[in-house]
Amino acid sequence: MRLSTVILPHRRWSEGGRASWQRAEELGFHTAYTYDHLSWRSFRDGPWFGAIPTLTAAAAATSRLRLGTLVTSPNFRHPVTLAKELISLDDISGGRVMLGIGAGGSGFDATALLGEGEQPWTPRERADRFGEFVPLLDRLLTEDVVSHEGEHYSATEVRNIPGCVQRPRLPFAVAATGPRGMRLAARYGQAWVTTGDPKIAETGTPEQSRAAVAGQIERLGEACDRAGRDVSGMHKVLLTGFAPERPLESFDAFTDFAGRYAELGIDEIVLHWPIADSIFEADVTLFEKIATEGLAGL
Repeated sequence: MRLSTVILPHRRWSEGGRASWQRAEELGFHTAYTYDHLSWRSFRDGPWFGAIPTLTAAAAATSRLRLGTLVTSPNFRHPVTLAKELISLDDISGGRVMLGIGAGGSGFDATALLGEGEQPWTPRERADRFGEFVPLLDRLLTEDVVSHEGEHYSATEVRNIPGCVQRPRLPFAVAATGPRGMRLAARYGQAWVTTGDPKIAETGTPEQSRAAVAGQIERLGEACDRAGRDVSGMHKVLLTGFAPERPLESFDAFTDFAGRYAELGIDEIVLHWPIADSIFEADVTLFEKIATEGLAGL
């Protein structure tokens, strides 16, 4: 079991931004992720910085901590430009980057680039784009020269030399719960990401939440079987904060939570870095105790 954190990019680098990433390394977190959004929910009307520049600065401010996005999506990204940025980030970090990637949602990212009269993509359209986005990004990160003419994306003799530090490319953590996303995870993912079942986030029970994740892992295994892959070799990541459980209520609550999900097959838990006066508010002292001691008994 690994323990990681996600640090939202809402603080100026000189006013606590740098310190958070450096503290995450000091506490021993396996990976520190950040959201890749133009803005997000209740933080929309406050400070919010770009994911790739933030991770680049974090790479320069740390030396061991792995870094990543949870998650990047096609909502405002193009595979060609994203690949160039990721190769640069992987180089600057010395090969410490993980790309969390998903189909995207219907929030602010989905409408920010729309012109007058244009409608945001439907769930089917997002899935269609995701299905083309991931294979093309895989090629762009592993081949020196790529050309592609697809339904949604094009690339003409794109050069990405020298490629990633990590070979054959930096790892993908594919966020997926539906069958199409699971197939992409099985084929292209080194890891799989879930937040649980959003349908029961507000009204469900912890038991229902664990059952939902168990079902997702079972479907992931079926997708891997069809892809000729052993699901046990895929890293399984749980991003907390969107399910009925409250693992940051107490130290015992966390250890019970982590143990139960370890039994299901989850091998990385991601906790949100505490943010006062937000849905991610938490006791900082308890958070740091969990970071340093929470997995010791597993």
